[in-house]
Amino acid sequence: MDDDAVARMRGFNRLVTERMGALGESYLGRGRPLGETRLLWEVGRDGAEVRELRRRLGIDPGYASRMLRSLERQRLLTVQPAIDDRRVRRAVLTRRGRAEREQLDRLSDDLVRSILEPLNDGQRDRLLTAMDDVHRLLSVSLIDLGPEDPSTAGARWCIGEYFAELGARFDAGFDPSRSIPADEDDLVPPRGVLLVARLRGRPVGCGAAKLHGREPAELKRMWVAPDVRGLGLGRRLLSELEQHCAAAGAPAARLETNRALTEAIGLYRQSGYREVERFNDEPYADHWFEKLLPAAPRSGATGVR
Repeated sequence: MDDDAVARMRGFNRLVTERMGALGESYLGRGRPLGETRLLWEVGRDGAEVRELRRRLGIDPGYASRMLRSLERQRLLTVQPAIDDRRVRRAVLTRRGRAEREQLDRLSDDLVRSILEPLNDGQRDRLLTAMDDVHRLLSVSLIDLGPEDPSTAGARWCIGEYFAELGARFDAGFDPSRSIPADEDDLVPPRGVLLVARLRGRPVGCGAAKLHGREPAELKRMWVAPDVRGLGLGRRLLSELEQHCAAAGAPAARLETNRALTEAIGLYRQSGYREVERFNDEPYADHWFEKLLPAAPRSGATGVR
C-alpha cells in the first residue's frame, strides 16, 4: 500500500468528522461528545448487555464504564444486573433517556438533510451510491478471521448453517451422514484447521482443511453468511486456508463441490484451481478441483527463528 492511498484515506476521514460535527464536545448541541451519544443510541429502547455494547462498538471495558457512569449521572440510563443472570450487567434507558434518544434521532435526520439538500438529484444519487460502497468496504476491514476450536458455539453455528444451505440448494437435499466426514477431531491441529470469520464478534463464515502430512490437503466447510457475500470473504478464507496447508507441508489443496454451488465453482477457478479427475467417493460432488501450493519457506530463509 502506497503513501498516497493512506493520505487520501486520512483526508476523507477528516472531512467526514468535520462535516458530521464529530469534533466538538457537544455533538448535535446536546451537551455530550459523540462517543456518549452513540452509546446512548446503541442501548436502544429495549436495553442491551454491557458486554454486547462493548463488542458492538469495539471499545475497551474502562472507556465503556466511564461513558456509562456519565450517562447515569445525566439520569439517561441505569446499569443493572440481568434478571436471569446477575453476573451480567445490562444498560436500560430511563424515561428521560428514551426522550433524549428520540430527540437525537430527529437531530440526526436534520443533519443528514442539511448534507443532502444542497445537492441536485444526480449528485445525491452519486453520494448515496458511493456511501453504500464505502459502508460495504469498511465492513470488510471489521471482519476478523482466525483458527477456532470446532466445538465453540460460533463454529458449530457456522457448520449448521452450511449444512442447511446445502440441504436447500442441492436437488436431492443434503444428509451429512452420507457425506465424507470432517469431524471436530479432524479440524484441530495437527490433523486440520477450522477458520471462523467474525464481524463485530458475530460469526459470518468458515472454512476448514484436513491435513495429511506430505499428501494433498482437503478443503471443507467453505461457507459465507448471505448478508456479507460480495465482500471478498470467500476468497480471503480460501487464501488463508491455502497458507495453513502450505505451512503444514501440503503440496496441494484439493476440494470437491456440487454443480449447484455456481458461485463457489467460479471462485475456485478464479483462484487457480483446475478441475481434475474424481479423487474420492463424495456422493454429492460433481466437480473435483486441485491447486498446487508453494513450498513453505524454511525458517532460516526468512530470518525467523
